[in-house]
Parts: sequence; C-alpha cells; structure tokens
Amino acid sequence: MKNLKFLLITLVSGVALISCKDEKQTNAEKEVVAYEMYVDSLNNVALSDLKTNWDSIENDHERRKIAAEVALQDLEDREELEGKIIVSSEKYELYKANYLAQQPKAATKSIVRTALFGSEDIGDDMAFSWVNKDNILRVYDNFTSTVEKNKESYSREDWDEIKLYYEALDTRKNTVENEGLSGSDNMKIASIKFKFAPLLKANRMGSKAEENSEAKE
Repeated sequence: MKNLKFLLITLVSGVALISCKDEKQTNAEKEVVAYEMYVDSLNNVALSDLKTNWDSIENDHERRKIAAEVALQDLEDREELEGKIIVSSEKYELYKANYLAQQPKAATKSIVRTALFGSEDIGDDMAFSWVNKDNILRVYDNFTSTVEKNKESYSREDWDEIKLYYEALDTRKNTVENEGLSGSDNMKIASIKFKFAPLLKANRMGSKAEENSEAKE
C-alpha cells in the first residue's frame, strides 16, 4: 500500500512537472512569436507615423524583447527560440538604422537653419521676405559669424545648404537695396561679404575633399 501511494505521488509529481515545463515552453514560444510579429509589423508603418511615435516604438520593442528573453530563462532547450530572438533583433536594428539614416539630414538642416536665422521662417522658397532695410545688416552679421564659429562642425551637406542660404540672402539684398538700404549699411555688408566669401569657398571645397578621401578608404 505504501509503495502504491509512493508510486501515485511520484506519478502526480511527474505529471505536474511535465505540465509546468509544457506551460513554460508554451509561454516562451508565445512571447517569442509576439516579438517576431511586432518587429515584422514595423515594415508596414508609414514614415510620418514613425517620426511621431518613434520613442513609443523604441520602448515597445525593448519591452517585448525583454519579455521574450525572460520567458526563456527557465528552459533547458532554448537554443532555437534564442536564435529567433537574435534574428528579429537584427531585423529591428537594421530597420532602426534605415530609419535614423533618413533623419539626420532633416534634423541637421533644421538646426543649421535655426542657428543662422533664429526663429524666422525662411520658407522652402527662401524668399527672405522678412528681411528688410532695417534688419538686413544684422542678418548678414549673424549669418557669417555663426558660420565662422561653427565651421569645424559642418558636414559637406551643411556647407551646400549654407551656400544656398547665402545666395538666397544675396538675392534678397538686391531687392532691399532698392527699398531704402542706407549707404552705410550697404558698405558694412560689402565688407562682411568680402571676408566671408573665401571662408565659404575654402571650407566647402575642404569638406568635399575630405568626404572623397574617406570614400576611397
């Protein structure tokens, strides 16, 4: 009788252990599949939505990845599931890299533009309609001094952008000259332009040469 009871207890314990293992395995598989599906779903997210929700996406990804990894901790045979997590993680990192590669240009453009012109909206047409005879000297002075101060940090794309802004500002100056620009301010602007032109040319050419050199390495 004692042997029978012991056998029954052992059998029940074994079933419970198997059941527990099966439950952990099922839960782990569920978490890994959820992580895989989440990463794969990101390919269907519009770029505009990514910009708005990127922080949320980063947090969701981290949470789901951790949940999948934690679910595997108590499994003895987990290599296959670990491999799936690694594959999805690499997919996400590639996805993230592709997304971020599109962002710096726009972000840097905005930062450079703000530094050069403050909060003024120059618009995509760069008409500089807000520049007039009373503030054009200050605009030129701030523009050139800002470029001088930050010249070591600009990329080739930044220098190309700066050149476009500078040429657009010069175009606006031609209009402002006919709208009552004082001779004194005009002379000061001419002096600023005389000093700035070689700086712009040298640094822009230098950044292109550096980029070409790096591309060959």
